[in-house]
Amino acid sequence: MTISRQFGAASRFLFLLALGLAMVACPARAAGPGKDAPAVKLPPKEKFHLYLLIGQSNMAGRGKLDAEHAVSNERVLKFTKANAWAPADEPLHFDKPVAAAGLGMSFARVMADASGKDVTIGLIPCAVGGTPLSRWVQGGDLYKQALARAKAAMKDGTLKGILWHQGESDSGSEQTARSYGERLAKMVTDLRADLGAGEVPFVAGKLGEFLKREGRGGKPSCWPVVNEQIDALAKKLPHSAVAESAGLKDKGDKVHFDTPALREFGKRYAAAMRKLQEK
Repeated sequence: MTISRQFGAASRFLFLLALGLAMVACPARAAGPGKDAPAVKLPPKEKFHLYLLIGQSNMAGRGKLDAEHAVSNERVLKFTKANAWAPADEPLHFDKPVAAAGLGMSFARVMADASGKDVTIGLIPCAVGGTPLSRWVQGGDLYKQALARAKAAMKDGTLKGILWHQGESDSGSEQTARSYGERLAKMVTDLRADLGAGEVPFVAGKLGEFLKREGRGGKPSCWPVVNEQIDALAKKLPHSAVAESAGLKDKGDKVHFDTPALREFGKRYAAAMRKLQEK
């Protein structure tokens, strides 16, 4: 009996010693949001300025990622697919595997530089390529998704603006093109109300002037009509503005802006946003 007890005590001692050594070798990890989003220290809510990015592929970004056109992400965070904050790196969006460089980073860089060193910019990417406005209106699946993500992000920061680029998918018929402005204004009005964000600034970008003049089946594309509707948006929607696309080039597919164009486009969005905020 004595030998047995001595052996049991020795075994327990060796087990505890091994456990202690293992804990030293592999210390417990700090709690974080997940492997794709390292934990970050957030600024005070009033100093964390949030921007919701919605629309289709040209908002999601299809530009080539390269070092030459990289943008600093100092004081810029992004809301990940897992609804967690992480340092902003591209691609910001995650709608499709082809998501790459977009306009969001250059927009955020301008806003961060203009807002003071104590302000951090938070981007909430929600754009999905190839989607019509009908999926973004109140009740639509993408509207619900963007609303939920924005509300989750707003627990940590203050919503300062909404960025929109969409319309290529509504250029296929004159009916959807002619009604685009009214439908977009209604969507934004509903979204502002559901977010409880008052008349938060809204900036819509015009479609690329490089788009094809003919759609499927040889029918005329109505993208110029959509651009006219976007251009007249301020008459229908208070506290809204337009980012011009004139002179911006495509990446060779007559559909998507190239990386230099997206960087410039983001700056134009920022200029329009700042004017609205100053008012």
